[in-house]
Amino acid sequence: MTKLRIADKILKQVEKPARYIGQEVNSVIKDKNKVDIRFAFCFPDVYEVGMSHLGMQILYYFLNKREDTYCERVFAPWTDMEEKMRENHIHLFALESQDEIKNFDFIGFTLQYEMSYTNIINLLDLAGVSPWSKDRKEDDPIVCAGGPCAYNPEPLADFIDFFYIGEGEASLNQVLDIYKEHKKQGGTKEAFLEKLLDIEGIYVPRFYEVKYKDNGLIESFTPIHKKAKAKIKKQLVKDLDDSYYPSKVILPWIQTVHDRVNLELFRGCIRGCRFCHAGFVYRPVREKSKEILIEQGKKLLKNTGYEEISLSSLSTSDYSAFKEFSEELLETCQKAGVNISLPSLRIDKFSIDLMNKIQTVRKSSLTFAPEAGSQRLRNVINKRITEEDILKGSQFAFEGGWDRIKLYFMIGLPTEKEEDILEIKELAYKILDTFYSIPKEKRARNIKIVVSSSCFVPKPFTPFQWEPQCRYEEFMDRQNLLKKSIKRKEIQYNYHDATISSLEGLLSRGDRRVGQVIYYAWKYGAKFDSWTEKFNMAAWKKAFELTNIDPAFYANRKRAYDEILPWDHISIGVSKAFLIKEHQKALDEKTTPNCREKCAGCGAKIFERGVCHEIQN
Repeated sequence: MTKLRIADKILKQVEKPARYIGQEVNSVIKDKNKVDIRFAFCFPDVYEVGMSHLGMQILYYFLNKREDTYCERVFAPWTDMEEKMRENHIHLFALESQDEIKNFDFIGFTLQYEMSYTNIINLLDLAGVSPWSKDRKEDDPIVCAGGPCAYNPEPLADFIDFFYIGEGEASLNQVLDIYKEHKKQGGTKEAFLEKLLDIEGIYVPRFYEVKYKDNGLIESFTPIHKKAKAKIKKQLVKDLDDSYYPSKVILPWIQTVHDRVNLELFRGCIRGCRFCHAGFVYRPVREKSKEILIEQGKKLLKNTGYEEISLSSLSTSDYSAFKEFSEELLETCQKAGVNISLPSLRIDKFSIDLMNKIQTVRKSSLTFAPEAGSQRLRNVINKRITEEDILKGSQFAFEGGWDRIKLYFMIGLPTEKEEDILEIKELAYKILDTFYSIPKEKRARNIKIVVSSSCFVPKPFTPFQWEPQCRYEEFMDRQNLLKKSIKRKEIQYNYHDATISSLEGLLSRGDRRVGQVIYYAWKYGAKFDSWTEKFNMAAWKKAFELTNIDPAFYANRKRAYDEILPWDHISIGVSKAFLIKEHQKALDEKTTPNCREKCAGCGAKIFERGVCHEIQN
């Protein structure tokens, strides 16, 4: 019996077999004998999550545009499927061809969140490929990675052959061009990795040496190859109108997290919220023209049959032509009978009026993200929204018929005090009072306010990268304080156990030594760590014991400005001097204007291929 037939047989024994069969509408099928490069694009989570990721869809079609390359998708099999695969000695396979990916040229991971790291180890092992780059043979695939978490590549440095820093459309073709020629010449893997040192934005960990002081701090981070760059600069797409964007997307067999057309408005953010990793690493802001957006939206709707379109950006309302674009999009979608989803909106009168036009029948909940309850703490994090803004937005919403509002906050922000936490309750109460201040005939019958809090995780390349994270007990005490303070029945408070967030704090700012922790955690059963029902803290505790690593050293320790950080060899364009200045302003409770109001000189303009508002204006 062939392995393919065994796979068919075990599909009847697992949950959601459609995760593993491929052949969806708009998926790419090529003759594998007529291509030079086979690329396994791995999303280290289940099918439903990975298929919702816009970046994967973009790069999937971008790579398959090349006649010489076959890019196929790989997702993490759920635990039931993995068990059957291991029982039947079936290696991890790609969806399109069902071929084992250990025979591909590349295995490429997208790093979207740190809690997927044990899944990366697991997928390599399931593929029959050693997780450790030093142990892989000449005929093993080259393992690469990119995505937002690659901006601190060090926790995975011993597992990944090379990291791509930045946006894939910018230089990934150059990587594959070099590989194709190198493969024809019969060159070695080591020689190929050496050639990659000529490409901006490529980081090859084996060509760098890290030394540590007796106190555990990094003493030096040194290139040990003559061509290895001291600074790895992220790669950017300059003109989004002229950059690649797919005119179709794969239609999944089963319901995914985001089952609709995604239309990317722009990349980057003008706001400068000091906790936001994406807001800094994706600088500078680059927008698409509204004409291109409307054209792309029409093509995607035609080629997919979806009945909903969602606008993708970090802050939709900041799109400079948002009013004109939204009116044209609304007209287009109403004619086609298509719904519009508008995430990341500022809650102002225009937005409420627009939402009223979109949701004429049933009004879903509106979302506010004040992040902090007090104005003092909002100033610290540079969330330049006032209580008056929030209450006025709530009033607009209630007068428009909304009866459910979600409020998102973070617990454990730098300088947070008990009164800041209690101000969350006070703000929710004031919003509730705003609802009841409106005459009954002009508002909904009932109101529900859902307050949710997440635990703050300091991230690399933010002004808070030097700040300590709260310990687990501190997080839980603060969340319990807020829970006990909320007495009004119309307000519901949701929060999570802080264990996973505490571990994320370790992984997000870890160095190479953390790789050993990840490996042993996997060895003792850790996988799908972002899934609460699968999270295995016992495995992580065992890993800390075996490696003699104290997680508090990475998560709960304040760092000095002159300390060598594990990611200091990566350049995102935003200067460290600017981040220090923003950190000091945070401690002084001072805010910084957004990029359109006044350029703060963050440094993002240094990229010749990038565009920032200072240059444009």
